[in-house]
Amino acid sequence: MTEHTKTDGLPGMDLPVLPEASPLGLGKAPARNERMSSAKVECNACPVLCQISEGRSGACDRYANRAGVLVRVDPVVLLRRELQSESPALVPFAREGAEAPAEGAPPAKDWDGDLLLADQVFVTGIGASTTYPDYKPAPFIVASKAQGVDMVTVVTEGIFSYCSVKVKIDTDRFLGSEQANVRYKGEVVGHVTTAEYGSQMLSLGGVHHLTGGSKKEGRMTLELMQNLCNKQAAECTIDGGSSLVIQAGKAPIVNGVEEQRMRVGCGSATVGIFARQLLGLADEVVVVDDHITGVLTEHQAGRCLAMPPSGIQMRGRKSTPGRYFQVANPGSGWGGTDIADPLAIIEGWESGVAKPGLRLLMTSTTGEQAQWFVLDDNLQPVEQPIPPEVQKVVDRIGENCEPSLCTVLFLGGAGGSLRAGVTENPVLLTRAIKQALVNVTCGGAPAYVWPGGGITVMVDVTRMPDHSFGTVPTPAIIAPIEFSMRLADYAALGGHMEHVMTLEQALSRGAWQDDGAPMAREWRRPEAVNAWPLGQPPLLG
Repeated sequence: MTEHTKTDGLPGMDLPVLPEASPLGLGKAPARNERMSSAKVECNACPVLCQISEGRSGACDRYANRAGVLVRVDPVVLLRRELQSESPALVPFAREGAEAPAEGAPPAKDWDGDLLLADQVFVTGIGASTTYPDYKPAPFIVASKAQGVDMVTVVTEGIFSYCSVKVKIDTDRFLGSEQANVRYKGEVVGHVTTAEYGSQMLSLGGVHHLTGGSKKEGRMTLELMQNLCNKQAAECTIDGGSSLVIQAGKAPIVNGVEEQRMRVGCGSATVGIFARQLLGLADEVVVVDDHITGVLTEHQAGRCLAMPPSGIQMRGRKSTPGRYFQVANPGSGWGGTDIADPLAIIEGWESGVAKPGLRLLMTSTTGEQAQWFVLDDNLQPVEQPIPPEVQKVVDRIGENCEPSLCTVLFLGGAGGSLRAGVTENPVLLTRAIKQALVNVTCGGAPAYVWPGGGITVMVDVTRMPDHSFGTVPTPAIIAPIEFSMRLADYAALGGHMEHVMTLEQALSRGAWQDDGAPMAREWRRPEAVNAWPLGQPPLLG
């Protein structure tokens, strides 16, 4: 295109003259070969290069041929901050024909039409399109002012082959051995990784499952990752372990049973936390745990409270006083062990130390299982009803357990094509990010950038708008990413300054919908509102 249109830009900001053609490269696409029908258009947003007939969409369902024009089916997603509220909640724009807000959500508010204030409007990468075939500048390089500072946000959708999903499952239940395969619809899609405090961890996806196995393995891996990243439920099985249903922000379902509580701590920690509250109510307390089982009278907490020894003799390997490893095998029973009878971990009682009438409380780390025993004349534990004052402490253990949830983190490597969309010298972007000159977000949500080489980002999918992720059949995940920085810093790292545009220009030049109007999906997360992407230090500080 040789025609140009003038822009006045922002006050105090001299922006270049921009061509009328869409920055996405959408529109009439040239045929790659003579055999391609003239009624078709070729989409070059990914390596598949779909040849799309009139009225049809491509393999990813993200681009379509409408009257010979390649258009983006999904709308670009904008975020607007409600400045009047105490916290910067994100609210939808009012739009004719838009769906009504969900129950409990704030009503859609009229947009004042000001497209230039970055304090109010942020363009996300959702619906923005890609930089493929790599040399193209990002679809949106948007200039604006934030608190009087000239800013620029580089917006794109990344094609991620090198990506995975890290899943944190709050449960003590045994899900599977470390390194055990995780399967989705019969295909291996990941593995069990290192357990963390009160949680089991899965590593799913990754380039070896996406591209290194069979076509079916790649398809199933892609489907699972898309479902999980879009906060949908997915059912998996673990070799030699459990079946489970995972959904971001929801309780895990293990072997058909929905988990309720994440443990307050290991057995040793639980003994220490509640030692004073149990003093005088019980003569011995055992908190059963797959990792560290706690015994109160031997524990330092019991010693500091001057509790006399009970004479209990425990199974397992004694670590330090009152802390026992390997009292049982992992399982779905008490405290993540395989036992249903807590007395199975007691070998006996030391004669002359243990006395008839000794009161013993045995509980799990969540308080979901608890039993009360009193030693008879033969030093045999006899179960009795839990006294009300003891039950109050057991209930408090449960009260201090947080709800069991699944956490899904998307992890992806922003490689050459993404960086080339920002600058002709990609390494300068990497350096600028490591120097904290650039704020990286995914769909407006804060992204953690891993140390070391490259741009490896990790983001909590529950902090992103719904349906933020897509796929292409290469196979790869499509995910939004935004780089925000001062305009001067963008120029210094060799950015595509000739493609910088105002927000108003950006939204008037793309073929995203029939009416060409952008749209903001409804999104509000009051319990953990994201910080405003353009208000983060050192960008404005």
